[in-house]
Amino acid sequence: MKTIKMKYGKEKLDVTIPKENLLKVLESSKDNNKMSEDEVILNALKNPIGSDRLSEIVNKGEKICIVISDITRAWQRMGDYLHYIVDELNQGGIEDKDIIFLCATGSHRKQTKEEHRILLGENLADRFEVIDHDGLDEDNLVYLGKTKYNTPVKVNKLALECDHIVLTGAIVFHLLAGWGGGKKSILPGISSYESIMANHAMSLGKELGSGSNPEIRSGKVINNPIHEDMLEAASFVKPSFMFNVIMNSDAKFGHAVAGDYVKAHKKGCEIVDEMDGVNIKQKADMVIATAGGYPKDINFYQTIKTVINAKEAIKKEGVMIILSECSEGFGNEPIRKIIQNYNTVIDREKAIREDYSIAKYIGYYVSEVAKDYTFILVSSLSEESVSNANIHVVKSVKEALDKAYEIKGDKLKTYIMPQGANTLPKMI
Repeated sequence: MKTIKMKYGKEKLDVTIPKENLLKVLESSKDNNKMSEDEVILNALKNPIGSDRLSEIVNKGEKICIVISDITRAWQRMGDYLHYIVDELNQGGIEDKDIIFLCATGSHRKQTKEEHRILLGENLADRFEVIDHDGLDEDNLVYLGKTKYNTPVKVNKLALECDHIVLTGAIVFHLLAGWGGGKKSILPGISSYESIMANHAMSLGKELGSGSNPEIRSGKVINNPIHEDMLEAASFVKPSFMFNVIMNSDAKFGHAVAGDYVKAHKKGCEIVDEMDGVNIKQKADMVIATAGGYPKDINFYQTIKTVINAKEAIKKEGVMIILSECSEGFGNEPIRKIIQNYNTVIDREKAIREDYSIAKYIGYYVSEVAKDYTFILVSSLSEESVSNANIHVVKSVKEALDKAYEIKGDKLKTYIMPQGANTLPKMI
């Protein structure tokens, strides 16, 4: 037997399967970068890509908006790098009073004061406050025009009133935009709800019954309309600088990129693809994947990132076992409704085409997956809460394996994905 420890919430669970059934443990490549985390951050800031240093871009008396990620991205540990960005601004003559931190909540909930402190870190928490973006507050949004995809671009007024906008975040594979980070700090980060929904609605095919758009997936930007649309929206804003980290398999800063928000981000995506893209020669009968524990599995909304990556490694009608605690439940009421209020995939598709939202799409997408695969979820969610979508909920890994073997037999060739939200299997 082979036992692998996998993160679940704030603990680790043992996953044990017969050695002869294990095809491979799909993990990110070991990072050969020998720099310390502090050196990684400072090296990126001192050697920006396609840009002058941030301290050379700004001038004394100018207003700076630093856009930061929200609490669902706390795994990127922004509190450990933001103070270096502030130091760089201070070196350029910018005083603390001229810096604001704007949280790119997109369509997510607002944060608590304690969560703001976590985001800023101990070095900055007593010096600055965090302002949460509100995509529904029309009075604090500015219309900038439409993209070639006809997406109305409305962006946070506070950011636009500043002389410089600095984007921060982390680059990982992303189910819709190909990669996270970069331009996503603008759309969806600090854009209107209307802008976000128009952009994300392209995740569906053009006609009813066509389901999810095949051009929209992790690691893909060429001919990906969501990526192209986000990039165009960001060009309306013209961010002055970007700093994004890239986490290694030990959840530390393995790399960072800084500078021009397009050029630096492209370089960062290449690094992520090299680190987290995992080549496979065959698809498995079963994949067992975890998002990576809290906060990556804080709710069902976040679980989609693991589902979409795990799906790439499974044969049609195979078994997908996902470990995701979902301590905050669905994380979004529309997900619950789209799963519970409809009994078929086509009815859900009709519903989201009539009134699209990201949360509804996630509810739709997991039901689409559950139609094509045996989907077993180890979670604190109740089985009844997702049974309409044909998702099986169990409370332990043993229960999940017992159910899989009961349905498909016990000779299932298996991949295990300990960092499922980050690792993207790619057939070669």
